[in-house]
Amino acid sequence: MQIDKFKKIVIKIGSSILIDEKGKPKKKWLKEFAQDIKNLIRKKKQVVIVSSGAIAMGCEYLKIRKNGLKVDKSQAVASIGQIELMDFYKKTFDRNRIKISQILLTLDDTEQRRRSINARRTIDNLLAMGIVPIVNENDTTATTEIKYGDNDRLAARVSQIISADCLILLSDVDGLYTDNPKKNKQTKLIKTVKNIDENIKKYATKTENIYGSGGMKTKIDAAKICQLSGCYMAIANGNYKNPIKEILKNQKCTWFLPRISKLDARKQWIIGSVSPKGEVIIDNGAVKALNNGKSLLPAGVKKINGTFEKGDHILVKDQNNIECARGLTSFSSIEIEKIKGSHSSKIKNILGYSSREEIIHKDDLVKV
Repeated sequence: MQIDKFKKIVIKIGSSILIDEKGKPKKKWLKEFAQDIKNLIRKKKQVVIVSSGAIAMGCEYLKIRKNGLKVDKSQAVASIGQIELMDFYKKTFDRNRIKISQILLTLDDTEQRRRSINARRTIDNLLAMGIVPIVNENDTTATTEIKYGDNDRLAARVSQIISADCLILLSDVDGLYTDNPKKNKQTKLIKTVKNIDENIKKYATKTENIYGSGGMKTKIDAAKICQLSGCYMAIANGNYKNPIKEILKNQKCTWFLPRISKLDARKQWIIGSVSPKGEVIIDNGAVKALNNGKSLLPAGVKKINGTFEKGDHILVKDQNNIECARGLTSFSSIEIEKIKGSHSSKIKNILGYSSREEIIHKDDLVKV
């Protein structure tokens, strides 16, 4: 893959790349990485960094162990480590005359449409000023229920929101293998993935234990978001001198190719949701209607799973429990339970008030 075809690039750095086994920051590595970023900027590329490491840096500063930290204490440690992390970046990038900014996001900042648009505007303005935004999840306030929990999916969501051309996930392995390379020397590195099918999911499961805290599953989840956003994504080894230069030179990584048809920004945001609130199971007639570009009507709904409100992201599955679409629901789960299987003309009589005819309007629905 040639870097020249990409203008807007997101690079995610895992903790194991930035922090050594003793919990200390890798100064030499970041110095060389900063040179990579400078070279990209010289080529008129816009770069956003999604960086892990705040909790690890906080533990190092406080001289405490990361293992066994409870949520409330890890949030406090993250607030300390975030300062250390940004100081580490600033001192290193200043030497290369690269200006940086800090952006802390929560899951709600990307799952709520208005807030995601605000995040995009902020990042776009920074890039226009020649600034490199450094993004991290706001661990100091996020709870388990409203957390990404990994920076792979956060990086993919940021890539989708800002319409990035490419996301590079820097891990501690060369990419996705057919088996665990530490156990099977005959395993092969998968160079290119066009479709994330069952085989790809199997390979992800087999190699799960050799990846960082996010795991291979989250990297595949990130790839799905990128593919549907028209964004290329690479899983690559960051443990090289000048890692970006190494990737571009030797191409020893796994590239996930985007789908040919690129969705508009709003539908990209819908399909990229990482926290659907529930799901509806539909019959074969409804599946056919969705395939023909129609809205989802109450008559086609067989079952509801989960509790959700009007306007929430929900999954649409067929009767084999296979996801076929995602969308923004026009009704709550309680309302759908009452009107499922009914003709749209009966909605007013059943609910006692007027409402939309569609469970999910075609403008709020994206096939997967």
